[in-house]
Amino acid sequence: MLLYPIESLTTAGSVVASFASAQGAGLHFIDYSILAIYLLFVIGIGFALKRQTKSAEDFFLSGRSIPGWVTGLAFISANLGAQELIGMAASGAEYGIMTSHFYWVGAIPAMVFLGIFMMPMYYGSKARSVPEYLKMRYDERTRTFNSISFAFMTIFSSGISMHALADLLHALLGWNYTLSLVVTSAIVLAYVLKGGLSSAIYNEVLQFFMIVFGIAPLAYIALKDVGGWEGLVAKIAAHGPAEAGRMHSWAQTGGTENPLGVPWYGILFGLGFVLSFGYWCTNFAEVQRALAANSMGAARRTPIIGAIPKMLFPAIVILPGMIAYGLTSDHVAGGYSIPLKDGVANYNQVLPSMIFHYFPNGLLGLALTALMASFMSGMAANVTAFNTVWTYDIYQHNFGKGKTDADLLRMGKLATVVGIVLAIGCAFVAAKYNNIMSILQLVFGFVNAPLFATFLLGMFTRRSNNTGSFWGLVVGTTSAVVFHGLCFATGNPAGVKGGWIKPLIEFPKEMSQGFWVAIVAFSVTFIVNAVLSLATQRNKNDEELRGLVYSLTEKHDYSKDSWLARPAVLGTLVMIAVIVLNWLFW
Repeated sequence: MLLYPIESLTTAGSVVASFASAQGAGLHFIDYSILAIYLLFVIGIGFALKRQTKSAEDFFLSGRSIPGWVTGLAFISANLGAQELIGMAASGAEYGIMTSHFYWVGAIPAMVFLGIFMMPMYYGSKARSVPEYLKMRYDERTRTFNSISFAFMTIFSSGISMHALADLLHALLGWNYTLSLVVTSAIVLAYVLKGGLSSAIYNEVLQFFMIVFGIAPLAYIALKDVGGWEGLVAKIAAHGPAEAGRMHSWAQTGGTENPLGVPWYGILFGLGFVLSFGYWCTNFAEVQRALAANSMGAARRTPIIGAIPKMLFPAIVILPGMIAYGLTSDHVAGGYSIPLKDGVANYNQVLPSMIFHYFPNGLLGLALTALMASFMSGMAANVTAFNTVWTYDIYQHNFGKGKTDADLLRMGKLATVVGIVLAIGCAFVAAKYNNIMSILQLVFGFVNAPLFATFLLGMFTRRSNNTGSFWGLVVGTTSAVVFHGLCFATGNPAGVKGGWIKPLIEFPKEMSQGFWVAIVAFSVTFIVNAVLSLATQRNKNDEELRGLVYSLTEKHDYSKDSWLARPAVLGTLVMIAVIVLNWLFW
């Protein structure tokens, strides 16, 4: 068994030295070569697709010409950023197999729902963005408010990806943190500016396979090393009987031995409904990939196709984190321990440290390249969503009326540059969190939770109107901000992490705090929207809502398609599979 100590992350040099000592050497020429070839390749894709990016629609929506299987892989790859790999491995170490809720409860059902029920309205309305759909369904006020809040979220989410990558390069390779932010941002900027959304999507497909082949061997090698599943159970048990909840997804969610700090009803409503449906069904960074599909059927299958590999990713990203926590219980000389930051476990460094722990040169270079691919994938997804929303939903409708297609294309490219610069600033805020999933869920609570309540009423009721939608979003988002100012997680001082108004409400974990922020935001938005819509007159009749509300949208005939290509059939099979997974790991 290869074991080595990682005592702290106070200096990048000491960490690199520890890794190098463990493996007998640091990164070799072959590792750097793999990384360099990949970077040149992704930039090359951008230049190769430049000739196909002649109009604003080509730049922002790929001319709606991409096959369903490509958009499906891009759909899931857009979510395979730093938040997925680093964040889920970190959560695997901190919470155990309960982290699987982010997949089997907090993703798959919402992805299937999006494909079956919501994509017909998104794609059929010919909306170029999620805020533009809100304009069609409600009014300009609702669209503008959502555009601004969504722009904030994409910038912050991109900043989180940037931070994770820069932190990785700083800790493992000794690169300057700020310089790492600038260099990696410049690479993403180069291929997005040249090829637009098409470049981002095809790079995301490449990045998907890079991530799978670069990271998947770690789970197999590490699990075999600890003696299989039984060996891992024994190592987790060595931490004490209170750690039993780490090996069950649901069994401990009703008691005190709950590492996630969220009871089962909080998981189902906060994550499984509000955060999950809010993210997957209304986040334009994801929906944009489906809108680029070449047909309605392909658009509807896109999120469902993406759900199939999504179900299996816990084995790739959560399992290494669980093994890292198990290895930390070994009290033998030279035993592995989770990296520290300021004397506290730095879960964000679990996956990189495990890679250096197990992988030889060559495979090490492939894994580090896969990590970089994941970060750039998430970064590019948010940047392309930001430049589309800024150009179409904020600039064109408020400052650029009458602008030509060429003007919009230029503005989109300028927005790409500005978005990346702003994201670099957000990266420094994300650096305050030891688990980036905590801050990510908090941001989603502020933006996606109230937005999902608005969409739920807008897409599935005819009664929801302009007054209810706008003030519901305003009051719901404000309630999330106020609630965050009144609550805090145990051990955190008042400030960025909450309690900045007055720390009145205490939660056991930052993650549980984020869940309840989302629940409050959704509930307040839903109630305010519903009450005001019932108290005021409808703004649009049924004819104006045709194609925008589910009951008034034409249903497409899939009888001539193969049974597996029908969204409802494919979605049903996926849901059966995810129910079985929840049962197996109960």
